[in-house]
Amino acid sequence: MNYFNYYTEIEEHFQKARGTGIFLLSPLDWALIESWKSSGLPLEAVLRGIDAAFEKWRGRKSRTQKVNSLAYCAQAVMAEAERAQAPRREAPAPFPLEAVRAYLAANAAALRSAGEPEYIHIAAALDELAGAAETHYQDLEQLERRLASLEDRMLAAARLAETQEQLLAARERLDQELRPYRGKMTAAQLALLEKQYLEKALLESRGLPRLSLFYMR
Repeated sequence: MNYFNYYTEIEEHFQKARGTGIFLLSPLDWALIESWKSSGLPLEAVLRGIDAAFEKWRGRKSRTQKVNSLAYCAQAVMAEAERAQAPRREAPAPFPLEAVRAYLAANAAALRSAGEPEYIHIAAALDELAGAAETHYQDLEQLERRLASLEDRMLAAARLAETQEQLLAARERLDQELRPYRGKMTAAQLALLEKQYLEKALLESRGLPRLSLFYMR
């Protein structure tokens, strides 16, 4: 399974395991996937964990409630990740060169349209990466690290633009969504999930793009 198909593979696998056709993941679910990716959890372990969680759910005598969040699978996913020992294998590039070039250019244009000086500086850096896309295509993981650094700059600028009330409202939404699952995750897992959720909410509120190659679809 390809490294950069992480999000799509998990979304589709969860929908299939749930068995009810299309099911839209919540912001909490997407933040959870981001936390797994950031922690380096192998995709195969996440998929096995989802299967294990649903197998356990189907074995219950009473199943009055549907599984409505990927967070239900969090413990099983971590258990599978701890057991994962397979060596990492090289995979072919998951998308063509021109798709990478177009993705970088589109994100640069989106940032430039936001108009803020820091966003314009980041857009210029993306333009440079797009101009040298053929070189960067030879090492997509190094390109991903560059994009992660630029996204950190973008997030820092976005936080400075938020009011205290906006930040508090995002935190309250997070607490409400996360409340049913707090007892099922470790403090470290919760901290990373909170970080990913709040970052996603911040970028969406500002209309800013994600820069990571993981968001190429």
